Amino acid sequence: MKQPAHAKTPQCRQIQRRSFLADLGFGATGMALSSLLSQETQAGTNSAPTDGPHFTPKAKSVIWVFLSGGYSQMETFDPKPELNKYAGKTFSDTIYPDPFTDPRYQERARSVVQVKREHSQIMPMQVGFRKQGEAGIEITDWWPHLATCVDDISFVRSMYTTDNDHAAEFQIHHGRHKLDQKEPVVGSWLSYGLGSLNQNLPEYVFLGSYTDTRVKENFNPDYLGPKYMGVELSLDPKNPLPFGTRPESILKQEQANQYRFINELNQLASVEYPTDEKLRARINSYELAFRMQNSVPEALELTEETQETQQLYGIDETETSVYGRRLLAARRLAERGVRFTQVYLSGYGEWDSHQNLKENHTRSCKRVDKPIAGLLKDLKRRGMWEDTVVVFCTEFGRTPAVESRGNTKMPSGRDHHPHGFTVWFAGAGIKQGYVHGATDELGFHAVESPHYVTDIHATLYHLLGLDPHRLDIPGRKRLEIDHGHPILDIIT
Repeated sequence: MKQPAHAKTPQCRQIQRRSFLADLGFGATGMALSSLLSQETQAGTNSAPTDGPHFTPKAKSVIWVFLSGGYSQMETFDPKPELNKYAGKTFSDTIYPDPFTDPRYQERARSVVQVKREHSQIMPMQVGFRKQGEAGIEITDWWPHLATCVDDISFVRSMYTTDNDHAAEFQIHHGRHKLDQKEPVVGSWLSYGLGSLNQNLPEYVFLGSYTDTRVKENFNPDYLGPKYMGVELSLDPKNPLPFGTRPESILKQEQANQYRFINELNQLASVEYPTDEKLRARINSYELAFRMQNSVPEALELTEETQETQQLYGIDETETSVYGRRLLAARRLAERGVRFTQVYLSGYGEWDSHQNLKENHTRSCKRVDKPIAGLLKDLKRRGMWEDTVVVFCTEFGRTPAVESRGNTKMPSGRDHHPHGFTVWFAGAGIKQGYVHGATDELGFHAVESPHYVTDIHATLYHLLGLDPHRLDIPGRKRLEIDHGHPILDIIT
C-alpha cells in the first residue's frame, strides 16, 4: 500500500516540517519552561471537559498553603486540656476508652513503615491556649497574629488520612495511599476542569523551595499530562522564571521575530497533523513560555507593594521574610487570575517534631503566624475575599502520647498521627468563625464528622463549581473516595 507523502522517510538534506519545528523549538530552550515540557512522552491526550464551571461557583481561585512534616493538632488548632490532666499516665489510667482498641484504629490506618509504636505515656500540651474572637474559638498561644483572624476562619478538626509515614504528604495532594496507584493532584484537576483566567500566566503555580525531589509529587498531574502540571516559579528577582528567561545574546525583538515565524510554522503543522496531541501540547507550552517572560516578572515584583503591605506579611523581619514573600506572591498571582497557587510554606519535614516539639513548633509557628494572618487581612482589604479561598493544611497530626519505639524513648516529641488532625479554610464561600467536627477528648480519633483528605478536594471543587465525577477520564478508573464529599457544613 502506498504511504502518504508525510509518512515517507525524508531523503538526504530534506526534513519534515514537524521535525524542523521540533528542532527549532528545542534550539530555543532558554525560552521554554522545563516544567511545562517535562514528561513529554506522557503528554496528555485529554482536552478540558468543559469551558467553565458545571454550576455557579462561589470562588474563582485557590491559595493552598501546605506545612510539611505534620503539625501537632493539640498545640495548634485543637487544644486538649485533658492531656494536662493525665500527663505521664497511660490511656488505661484515664476515664476514656483505649484508642488502640477502637475499630477506627485499624480501619483508618494502613501501615507503610513496619515499626511498633506504642505511645502509651500521655504527653501534656506544650503551650497554653485561650478562646479568641467573638466566636470564642480556642487556639494555642503560638498564633497571636492568626488569633486576630479566627472570626474569618472555618476550622475542620476531624480530618484523617491512612498513611502513617511521610508519603501522607503526597497523599493529601492526590488522595491515594503510597501502596496504590497515584492520581493527579488537586491543582491539576482544577486546572483541567476550569482552564485559565489569564492567558499570560499558568493556571497552576507552585511556590516554594525544597531539597527532596519527591516534593514534585505534590504538583504532579500524572495521567492528565504535563499541560496540567504545577509550574514552579522563583521569587529570585533576577530569575523569576527558571529555564524561561530570554538569553542575553538574543534581543527582545529578535526573539519576537523568532516566535512569529514559529507561529506560522505551527499553523502549518496543525493542518498537517491535526490529531497530534503531543505536538499541540508542545506548541502551547512554547507560546505560554513566551508570554510568561513579561507577565511573570511583573506578577512577582514584590517591591511594587507598599511598605505597609510588606510589613503586614512580615517581609521586613528576618524570621518571617521568606514565608511572607511566598504568601504575598500568592496573593499577587491570584489577583492576576492564577487558578491554583500552591504555597509550600516550610522546608520538607519542618514540622516533624519527634523530639523537642516545644522548641521546634515555637520557632515554626512564629515563622508562619504573621505572614498567614497578613494574607487573610490583605485579601479582605483588596476585595479578593469573595473570589479567593485559602486552604491551610498539613499531612497528618501528632500523637497524644510521647513517642516510643521499643526501648527508644523520645520524651520531648510526638510521633506521626494519621487518625485525627486539623485543617482550616477561609475566604470565598466559607463560613466565618466556625468549627466543624471534633477529635476525642485526648485528640486521638476523629470522632465527629470525620473526613478523609479528598473531602478537602471535593470542597474546593464545589466552591469553584465543578462536579468531580464529570472530570473522569474514560479508561481511567477512579474510586468513590477519590472524588470525596464536600464539607457542606462549612460552606455558606
